Parts: sequence; C-alpha cells; structure tokens
Amino acid sequence: MKDMNIIERMQLQFRVEQFYFAEAATLDEWRYDDWVELFTDDTRYWMPVRRTRTTSEMSQEFSELGSVAYFDDTREILLARVRKLRTGLAWAEDPPSRTRRFIANVLILDDDGSELTVTSNFQVYRTRLDSEEDSWIGRREDVLRRTGDGFRIASRKIYLEQTVLLARNLSNFF
Repeated sequence: MKDMNIIERMQLQFRVEQFYFAEAATLDEWRYDDWVELFTDDTRYWMPVRRTRTTSEMSQEFSELGSVAYFDDTREILLARVRKLRTGLAWAEDPPSRTRRFIANVLILDDDGSELTVTSNFQVYRTRLDSEEDSWIGRREDVLRRTGDGFRIASRKIYLEQTVLLARNLSNFF
C-alpha cells in the first residue's frame, strides 16, 4: 500500500467496503450458499471466548487458538452448517431469524500484493419469532485473498464485545 497513490488507496478501500457490504446482504437475505463461496478452501473462521479480566490480565482476555472457542470452523464445517439450515431440521432457525448487519470502521492494515489484512467493526441484530431480539457487537480481523473473481476470505477472527451471550442460540454467522 505504501507504493499506492491516494486514488489507488481510495479505490482499494472502496472495493473492500463494497465486498463487506455485499457479504452482509448475502447473510441478511439467507443466501448462505453464496456466502460460503466467499471463503477460500483453506479458510479458518474463528471466534474465541471473551472473559472479563483485570487491567494486568488483558493479554488473557480472549481464549487462544486451539483452546475453547464459540467457532473454530473450516470451510467444510461452514458448508455443513449451511446444509443443516436447508434441511428444515435446524430447530434454532425454523422459522428463520430475521437479521440485519452493519459493517463500519473498515481499516486496511496490510497489503502484500496477494492478501490484505483488514479489520472492521460490526453489529448483528437478530429478531426471531414474535419477541426474541439479540444483538452482537464486535470486531473482525480478516485476511482477504485476491483471486481472479475478486476477494475471498482466507481467515476471519471474530471478537465479540460481550463476555456473556444472552441469546438462546448462536446459529447465525458473523
């Protein structure tokens, strides 16, 4: 990115943001098969558990890779989760939830020419049945890989602000 002029950096920023906005729409419109196609074959989709820690323990706030996590999925596991949603046997999503995703503060941290390191903030709002409402807020750290078809998500780390999840299930995607 250091070699890019301001117009090229703005164009890259625009393309990344549009990618994220389109991704959010695929999830909100229940186009889960299209969403999984946005991931590389070697992807890792990981959401660690967050714990309340004192100031001196902040380095231990999130569980580490390889330990307990809400999600530690490969592309195959994401595909299995999507297939289950389509069976009608996923009781946590029948009837399906209604969701809206907001993506903000998109920052491109690194660009090595083939992959970008990008952070973004999100809010996922979900309503289900007649009275269930849930909201998750957090930050994502992604590695976006350039392909002939645009960007693909090679890695996603999801860091929630909440330490206690009050939702009845965690059947949605971030």
